[in-house]
Amino acid sequence: MTIFHRHIPSPVGPLLIVASDTGLHAIEFPSNRHPVKHGSSWQPGDHAVLRETQAQLDAYFAGTLKAFDLPLAPHGTDFQEQVWTMLASIPYGSTWSYADLAIALGKPTATRAVGAANGRNPLPIVLPCHRVIGSNGALTGFGGGLPTKEFLLQLEGALPATAQRSMLFN
Repeated sequence: MTIFHRHIPSPVGPLLIVASDTGLHAIEFPSNRHPVKHGSSWQPGDHAVLRETQAQLDAYFAGTLKAFDLPLAPHGTDFQEQVWTMLASIPYGSTWSYADLAIALGKPTATRAVGAANGRNPLPIVLPCHRVIGSNGALTGFGGGLPTKEFLLQLEGALPATAQRSMLFN
């Protein structure tokens, strides 16, 4: 299977998007904390999924798209994929805590494991891990960096007031 990739411009910096006939595999920020492993089957190029991903990301950043409709093909453990699927349930303009996410998965004591899986999400923005915050409203770790998380939440009108206040004093 050939996997195609290319860089696209965005308000949060260039994004690397990766897809094949099975769907979208990855979106990476310029300084990604957990980059997806690049295989020998990767090649720069064009693909219908890449074109559609770029169009939907452009619409999202323009404020006209609230929900993505793309074929997704993330690869992880069963538990990670359960967490990533649940991320799609967090509505645009809303935030959940890690505890909320664990409860929604039916694993209320797995908050740390949920956080770890959330941090390995290979499809940020599309599977909105940026919408997961600390139970006190704090913006916690994000693979694209906290300024990017803040930007995305602000774009969606979901930046918690506690986060806005705390950033005024930093």
